Amino acid sequence: MSISLLLEMAASTNPDRPAVVSGETRLSAAELSTLADGAAGVIAASGARHVAYVGTGGEMLPLLLFASARARVAVSPVNYRLSTEGVQSLIERLPDPLIVVDDAYRAVIAGGRVMTSAEFLAAAKTAEPASEFPDPDSVAVVLFTSGTTSRPKAVELTHNNLTSYVTGTVEFDSADPADAALICVPPYHIAGVGAALSNLYAGRKMVYLKDFSAREWINLVGAEGVTSATVVPTMLDRIVTVLDTETGPESGHLPTLRTLAYGGSKVALPLVRKALSLLPEVGFVNAYGLTETSSTIAVLTPDDHRAALGAEDGDAMRRLGSVGQPVPGIEVQIRADDGTVLPPGEAGELFVRGEQVSGKYTDIGSVLDADGWFPTRDLAMLDAAGYLFIGGRSDDTIIRGGENIAPAEIEDVLVEHPAVRDCAVVGADDPEWGQIIVAVVVPMPGVEPDSDELRAHVRAQLRGSRTPDRVVFRDELPTNATGKILRRTLLEELATESTTASKESA
Repeated sequence: MSISLLLEMAASTNPDRPAVVSGETRLSAAELSTLADGAAGVIAASGARHVAYVGTGGEMLPLLLFASARARVAVSPVNYRLSTEGVQSLIERLPDPLIVVDDAYRAVIAGGRVMTSAEFLAAAKTAEPASEFPDPDSVAVVLFTSGTTSRPKAVELTHNNLTSYVTGTVEFDSADPADAALICVPPYHIAGVGAALSNLYAGRKMVYLKDFSAREWINLVGAEGVTSATVVPTMLDRIVTVLDTETGPESGHLPTLRTLAYGGSKVALPLVRKALSLLPEVGFVNAYGLTETSSTIAVLTPDDHRAALGAEDGDAMRRLGSVGQPVPGIEVQIRADDGTVLPPGEAGELFVRGEQVSGKYTDIGSVLDADGWFPTRDLAMLDAAGYLFIGGRSDDTIIRGGENIAPAEIEDVLVEHPAVRDCAVVGADDPEWGQIIVAVVVPMPGVEPDSDELRAHVRAQLRGSRTPDRVVFRDELPTNATGKILRRTLLEELATESTTASKESA
């Protein structure tokens, strides 16, 4: 099944239902389909073998997804936040692309077959339509991984991968006529692609906020009657701060909002509990997925949140920090270093399998094993009830004196201290221990925590070997657009500070 069919089904079933709202642009399902046919004609006439998009999204993301499919070429939304060199290096890896770029980022494109978004939209309205159905096994979307620790990989997602995710998790035309989804994740992230496909398939109006601000997000919820939304942790933190501190009729109360999903990276439990207390009528969803899995593979449902929040049993309470249970069609295994499948309660590497899982990279090929399992490189554990707990990336493991230490284990304890707003734990090079544990802490506003007190707080709950060797303070942590902490950046900053201090003391 191709993603083209998702739009055709939506347009033929409810042609006049609102599909996309982005600023002043409003498109029904039928209007989006007609525009996609014209846009496919523009792509086909260009002779390009791929489409690259550099911009903030909005209506351009669903349009290019479906237009590229109907022109039988793949599309790659590229991270517009990268430097000129970074953007160019990614585009150069794509085969003979048509580059569609927002006016604001035109200067970062050095050459090639280029159209601004405005030019592309204008051409799509007058072009000879094209509407082909691609091979379901052909590549529909190529997304570059964030590359926080290495050269970004180009993940190839087929039409079958993407439609398997959508049809396995969403019921067609199941949304109420008044339902609206607020989308503010970037177009180059798998969550943005998944949101465009799944909301259209469900028949839900998509409201785009291209440049996030918590105040504007809250305003749009009210103005468009938003019933569901997806945010990354940094966005959730800012929304909660506004709701908690501002006065007025909107504060702490979003009457139309029924579901709020968060994901993209780990969310501190104090923030989750605060959000639940501010919005008791909203159903919270923790969604976990990867680019290579076509978006979400596990979900902690609203009922799961409420059950964990109200639980008295320790195991049940801890599930608030899980990512829930696998979605339909997804199998999971936790494996030891030697490949042995581990039982519940034991931590190892997470492997996943299912139709929505790609595991294939351009220039690398498939990394699935002989039985179709994908190695996520995430450390994880399943509890006895099948709830999945993610412990961070295997690359982040600190090896101190020969002992493997997961940063998340320390972070989960440290962030519960009342003086800590956010934190990250990293392993800094050390001649004696190999690595030492450094806790980078963002204090609560107006608070000056004591380093020894924070170390004692960790020591009281974990083994002494887990106690941070150093505690440093920051106003904020470096993160990417999806809220993932840039640990490499922290380590580079710490190394620079150490070198500077050594020179000054010499």
